[in-house]
Amino acid sequence: MQDGEHRDLMIEAIRTEGAAHAALLAGDMAAATSAYAYAAATYRASWKLAPPKSYGRLVGLLKAAVLGGTGSEAAAEVRAELNDDPDAAGSPVASYVLAVAALIAGDDDAVAPLAEVMEPRGGAFERTATALRALAAGDGEAYAAAVRAIVDDFASRDEHLTGVAIADTAIMLEIVAGERGLAAGVGGPLVVVP
Repeated sequence: MQDGEHRDLMIEAIRTEGAAHAALLAGDMAAATSAYAYAAATYRASWKLAPPKSYGRLVGLLKAAVLGGTGSEAAAEVRAELNDDPDAAGSPVASYVLAVAALIAGDDDAVAPLAEVMEPRGGAFERTATALRALAAGDGEAYAAAVRAIVDDFASRDEHLTGVAIADTAIMLEIVAGERGLAAGVGGPLVVVP
């Protein structure tokens, strides 16, 4: 990764997201919400300065926003940012953030084609694509199985991006699912749904 302000901002965003996760797991919702807002803003600033195809920053932005309670605004922003990006269509990472944003926006028809781009990457992308597709289809049973597989995957990891052991993808999905009446109610030491 190229050095520069965009990289420094990304590192700061990851660090702040870790602090937000720690606060969430400790039950300090005020501190978590504030830190998630700062993390989302810092991911946004990093994205604006980053080289093309740096879609992971938008994933961080949207995830932090959803966990911090501002997912709708961030979903609209992400969709607008990638609307005219010719590289986004073939990117599993861009497809991931666009699929989550589409679900939040209620554009369920957009999700399955995006999930198809994610699945060939396998692993976490395939599991998340399955969960996203199930939510778009309103299939609570399939979603519950998929989100449990995501939690199990996070629980098996020795390292987490932010340095905090948390199943943040599962938490984000549970928030989105809860708004549709499809939350699976997954729990455990790595899952706290605000």
